[in-house]
Amino acid sequence: MVYITEAHPSDVWQMESNVKEKVVFATPKNEEERAFIAGACVRKLGIKFPAVLDEFGNSTEKAYTGWPDRIYLIDQNGHVAYKSRPGPFGFKADELGANLAKLPKSHTSDKLQPKPE
Repeated sequence: MVYITEAHPSDVWQMESNVKEKVVFATPKNEEERAFIAGACVRKLGIKFPAVLDEFGNSTEKAYTGWPDRIYLIDQNGHVAYKSRPGPFGFKADELGANLAKLPKSHTSDKLQPKPE
């Protein structure tokens, strides 16, 4: 996951769901504030996969049109194998699954497979 510019900062476009989930932050003024907010969001939302931070100039967001959120699947050669429509309503799990199935088996790692309980 790449944390990009905050989609719903309290000083611009606050969402009730952010208040309910206690993820309420104003627009960060610098890289350190953005890093703090990103870390808090990852923890509070229970995100269980690695996250990195877009730089303050938003180069990743601009290159990948990631706002407000979007899912990309990157193949073993570093190419975009799938790009979702903007989320959250544009996310289609079946489309992502179909594209994951197209990847060579050597690309999928045991770490990505669910562990039997």
